[in-house]
Amino acid sequence: MSDNKFVHVVNFYLKAGLSAEDVKAFEQGVSELGKIEVIQTFSVGKPASTDRPVIDRSYSYCLLTVFASQEDHDIYQVHPVHLNFVETCNQYWEKVVIFDSVSI
Repeated sequence: MSDNKFVHVVNFYLKAGLSAEDVKAFEQGVSELGKIEVIQTFSVGKPASTDRPVIDRSYSYCLLTVFASQEDHDIYQVHPVHLNFVETCNQYWEKVVIFDSVSI
């Protein structure tokens, strides 16, 4: 097992025209992921108002999770809370882009 942190960043691109109730259901669903025990750091947010040429603000929500190891990340992937989120909330997004990294 590595001592390097495993960082999992997920950018969600929600479908156009979702109702306020749909957006709220997505926000509640993604927030539930924070209850998964193997997550060391958890954050969900919207694009900041910063505006420079190198900043991509095209996504709707960004999920940041940090794990002690890739093994913990793998546990997260099959955790019932995560599986339920994907099953119940995938109807709200048109695209998901994931960046996984290991700290050096």
